[in-house]
Amino acid sequence: MSPTILILLFLTIANLPWFTERALLVIPLSKEKSVFIRLIELVILYFASLLVAIAAEIQFSGDVFPQQWEFFVTTFCLFLVLSVPGVVYRYQWLPMTNKLR
Repeated sequence: MSPTILILLFLTIANLPWFTERALLVIPLSKEKSVFIRLIELVILYFASLLVAIAAEIQFSGDVFPQQWEFFVTTFCLFLVLSVPGVVYRYQWLPMTNKLR
C-alpha cells in the first residue's frame, strides 16, 4: 500500500466522527452527538488506523518495528491535524449555512 493511499485513508478515518450523527458509525442516537462522544470516537478510530498501519507495515516488511511512546504521541497529534477539515465543517461551515437559511 502506498504512503499516499495510507495518508488519504487516515484523512478519511480522522474526519468520520465529524460528518455523521451515529455513534461509531453504526449506533443511531436520539439526539445530536456531543463533542465528548466525537472525541472518544476519534481516539477509537486512531487506534483502528494504527491497526491498518501495522497491517501495511507487515505487508511491506514482514515485521513490525517496535515503537516508543513518542511515536504514538506524534502520530496522534498528526491524526488530530488530519481531523481539522471535519471540525471546521461541523462547527464553522454548518452553523454558517444554517444561519443563511
